Amino acid sequence: MEELIDPGGSRARLEEVFDATGEPVLKVSGELDLSNVGSIRTAIEATVGRAVDRIVFDLSELRFMDSSGLAMLLAVAERVRTLELRRPPETVRRVIELTGLASAFVISD
Repeated sequence: MEELIDPGGSRARLEEVFDATGEPVLKVSGELDLSNVGSIRTAIEATVGRAVDRIVFDLSELRFMDSSGLAMLLAVAERVRTLELRRPPETVRRVIELTGLASAFVISD
């Protein structure tokens, strides 16, 4: 697991785990914002580079995401056929829905 801490206090954690089928799942927790999105983007690059068809993000422990986090997810979605967002909290789901971008992802509970 990699913890990315902004000097101003924003914290994000990234962990690559594998589901029952062996598919990589990128678990993002904490706060994803402009202060740490670049570090997260760099940290996920190896996984995104290996994936052709599908990337899964587990967002169940993500407390906050600003527009820079959303832009990162959209950039990943452009590189794969399917980007699945698992268990996004209601606050994160609302950001996605209010921006009209829900159709860019597969959102699962």
